[in-house]
Amino acid sequence: MTTRGEPGPTLAAIARAAGVSVPTASKVINDRDGVAPETRVRVLKALDRLGYVRRRRRGARPTLVELVADRLETPWSGAVLRAVEQAAGQAGIGLLVSSPGAVCQETGDPAWLRRYRSGRSDGVLFCLNVSAPAVHVRLERNDGLPFVLIDPGLRPPARALSVSAENRRGGACAAAHLLDLGHRRFAVIGGRPASLPGRERVEGFQSALREAGLPDASVAFGDFDEARAGRLTAELMGRPTPPTALFACNDRMARGACAQLAALGLRVPDDVSVVGFDGLPGADWPGVRLTTVRQPVTEMAATAVRLLLALVAGDQPEAVGVELATRLVVGDTTAPPVRVPLPKPRG
Repeated sequence: MTTRGEPGPTLAAIARAAGVSVPTASKVINDRDGVAPETRVRVLKALDRLGYVRRRRRGARPTLVELVADRLETPWSGAVLRAVEQAAGQAGIGLLVSSPGAVCQETGDPAWLRRYRSGRSDGVLFCLNVSAPAVHVRLERNDGLPFVLIDPGLRPPARALSVSAENRRGGACAAAHLLDLGHRRFAVIGGRPASLPGRERVEGFQSALREAGLPDASVAFGDFDEARAGRLTAELMGRPTPPTALFACNDRMARGACAQLAALGLRVPDDVSVVGFDGLPGADWPGVRLTTVRQPVTEMAATAVRLLLALVAGDQPEAVGVELATRLVVGDTTAPPVRVPLPKPRG
């Protein structure tokens, strides 16, 4: 398999492997007509087997990058898309948006990889959670593809460039805020157990409680889903000693928690405080500003585009995993506990 920086197979080698002429191989590589379907398949399979990547002209300016994202219907992925569009526009390059499930019909290869190999894109940005395992398996093969992961849902492949928020620090800041208000009984509504950002937010929250001499908070996983978070909130508040503060690992789950608390006849924040995570537009509702940990989405996108363009130019940035600072934004959903006297932390 050809790796980045090594010379790839020549056009003649591709033609020999596929049993076709050099002009025919050239037509396939450049997506031209005049090639029989079965011949095209043979050439494409030879390209994949030999790891062919169409060379860019030295000094050529990148013109198009691709964003591969799943769950574009969610507020988070939508915010990333808008931020990447803005960053790409400022860099003067085009942006193609696609799904990780799209494949090349002839070979079954991912469509994003086929577009890069044929020279139609210069590199790829990935914003994945659900589809991350399958994509990571492909990226581990090292096809010479310049790529950057935005907020990776899994631990990135070795030496892969990634840009994310300081999820652990954000979770710790949420806990510190609630501790400063006087809360001592907590619960966490996590995302998915396999989600790297979700785990880091929970770990950050728990670490702050331990530093304060308190036991870990109860954790229930809500799949980053508003309705699921509401059901979990009802279960948590039905316990003999319910929490006085909830930390939800995204804003959608925080909204679900607040709605369920209202349905139970509990007031936010008088009876229960709630903190979210993301700080995206639309997290608030009429008359209420959610207390949340804000992620720097615009900066994350701009950094990812800059890193990708550096890779396309042949540079290898020193930093592999870039983490950008989060910020606690205090709104109307947190306040000191007032109903039940609470134990002081140890130490």
